[in-house]
Amino acid sequence: MVEGSDMPVKMQVQAMAFASQTLDLFDVIYCKYIAGHIKNEFDESYGSGWQCVVGSNFGCFFTHSKGTFIYFQWETLKFLIFKGASTP
Repeated sequence: MVEGSDMPVKMQVQAMAFASQTLDLFDVIYCKYIAGHIKNEFDESYGSGWQCVVGSNFGCFFTHSKGTFIYFQWETLKFLIFKGASTP
């Protein structure tokens, strides 16, 4: 379930597909490895600079490039994916 996003729908679908595929590879207790795998998938698909946070309880504050943010839940985990941006 998507809780927030400014990504194009096609990219949102890809993000959730990456999450589903990655959860087939790693147990949910290995959030660091799940996040790293998804980050690498986005870097390969959409260029470098992507960030990924995975867990059941986290807080964050960040600046992202327009059109690159998604926050969603898949199974028991929350996923935050975005491409970083610098502030002027």
